[in-house]
Amino acid sequence: MMDPQPPDRRIEILHHALRLFTDHGYDGVGVQQIVEAAGVTKPTLYHHFGSKLGLLKALLARRIEGFDSALGQAAEYRHDITLNLTLMARVTFAFARTEPALCRLLLMLTHGPALSEANAVVAGHRELRLRRLEDLFLQAATDHGNMTGRHRAYAVTFQGMVDSYAILIVGGDLEPDDHLVYRAVHQFMHGIFS
Repeated sequence: MMDPQPPDRRIEILHHALRLFTDHGYDGVGVQQIVEAAGVTKPTLYHHFGSKLGLLKALLARRIEGFDSALGQAAEYRHDITLNLTLMARVTFAFARTEPALCRLLLMLTHGPALSEANAVVAGHRELRLRRLEDLFLQAATDHGNMTGRHRAYAVTFQGMVDSYAILIVGGDLEPDDHLVYRAVHQFMHGIFS
């Protein structure tokens, strides 16, 4: 009989770091806590990630790529702004449902202290999301003239609303079904067209 495969230390460290960062915040967790939870030594963590910040970067880069890609596809303008926003909300709510810990961490870091090193790690992701929304509203202005000059405000407002719903989904307070997506998008659309 063969010995069982030894655990992948890198994956173990990432798993425990995500749990600790989500429970205590990035700045509230030390390297010692991570290595104790993962059952490894500090040199092992440093070998794989270089630092706690390197660990955070690896954690996010590894698991957020698919979310960003799906949002990019949803943001491709189809001359139906309601459809695009529905697709983007659906992608975000599905991410909150299927990756609750990662979603919570991403939102914590995105809306955390502006000058923290962890916030700098997610700044690119945050800006990409907003830029996609701004571009979407700029493109939609050709079909809906009242959006001209308001694209940044619309992007920030929609993103904030979707993030708020995602927090409630992660916390188990909302079920991310089609009815929720419909209500969220139509609430937003009613506001910008009224």
